[in-house]
Amino acid sequence: CADHWHSNYKGAPTDGTAWQDEPDSNNENDNKYRVWRGGSCYTLPKNCRSGSRGVFNPAWRHLVGNIGFRVVCAQEWTP
Repeated sequence: CADHWHSNYKGAPTDGTAWQDEPDSNNENDNKYRVWRGGSCYTLPKNCRSGSRGVFNPAWRHLVGNIGFRVVCAQEWTP
């Protein structure tokens, strides 16, 4: 959720750091929006997948519910 929203990955950092624009930059979202990855049980079924990517305003946190659906494959437990 630290990445600022961009409609594509052109110009994205390749070193694993968050993609954040300067506060006074004139980017496509005025630095208001962030990226969410993964869906949740509150999203449409087509978005409830690990590869889902969307945009949200941090001020909407109380409306968004739980976001960030992650797929887990548990290893069989052995004593």
